[in-house]
Amino acid sequence: MSDDETDVLNQFVSMTLGDDEPFYIQIARRLEALIRSGALPPDTTLPSERRLAVLMGVSRITVQHSYNELRRKSLVTSHGRRGSVVADMQSRIQSPMNRLRGFTEEMREMGRVPSSKVLERRVVENRRIAAIMGQRPGDKLLKVRRVRYADGLPMSNETAWYNLRAAPFLVKEDLSGSIYTVLENNGMALTHCEQVIEAVHCTAEDAEIFGFVSPTPCVLIKRRSFTAKEKMMEYVEGTFRGDVYSYRMRLNS
Repeated sequence: MSDDETDVLNQFVSMTLGDDEPFYIQIARRLEALIRSGALPPDTTLPSERRLAVLMGVSRITVQHSYNELRRKSLVTSHGRRGSVVADMQSRIQSPMNRLRGFTEEMREMGRVPSSKVLERRVVENRRIAAIMGQRPGDKLLKVRRVRYADGLPMSNETAWYNLRAAPFLVKEDLSGSIYTVLENNGMALTHCEQVIEAVHCTAEDAEIFGFVSPTPCVLIKRRSFTAKEKMMEYVEGTFRGDVYSYRMRLNS
C-alpha cells in the first residue's frame, strides 16, 4: 500500500459514524466513494475485517457486512490470504454469449492468462449424469473437477463429465489445459451447446476456493455440449464468481 493510500485510510477510520443509519451502510458508502473517486485505486488491499473493526470501534460482523456490500457491487474482490482488494472495474470479465468456446479459449480472447488446477479425475458411474447425457446407467463416464484461473485469480469451480463411449482417449490425455482442443485434435470437435445460467449463493467449497469470507452471489452455468453429429460429449456444472464475472449478449428483434 502506498503512502497516499495509507493516508486516505487513516483519514477514513478517523471519521465519526452517525446514528442516522446502520454503521455497515455508512462504512460501505464511504469506502465506495473513495473507490469511485480513485482515492483507493484498483489493487489496493483494504484492512482486514478484524483490524478495521478495532480501528473504527465497531464489531467485526459490521465490517463484514460492509465489505459484502462492496463485493455485491463488484467494487471489491476477495483474494484469499491477501484479503479484500479494490477491483479494477475496467477489467471485469464480461463474456459474450455469441458462440461456443471453452474457458481457455475465452480467457485468451480477452487477453487473460488461463490456467487450471485438477482436483479430481476418475472414471465413474453416475445414474443422474448418464440420464442427462443419454447414456445407460452403468456406462462409464470421465469425471473431471477443476479450478479455472484467469491471471492467477480463481474464476470457476467446475465439475465436468465426458462420454467415454465416444471419446475413450480422454482417459490418458493431459486435461490440465483445454479439453475442447483435445477433443478437436481427436476428431471430436464440439460445435454447439445448450446452456442454463442460474444465480446462486456459493457453497462452502466455492467460498474457500474464491477466498470469500461469507456466502456470496455466484453464477452457476450448466452446459451440454455436442458434436456436429448431435453426439453429446460433455456435461458441465461450473460455479463462477459473481464479483468479477458476468455474461453479455446481443438480442435482435
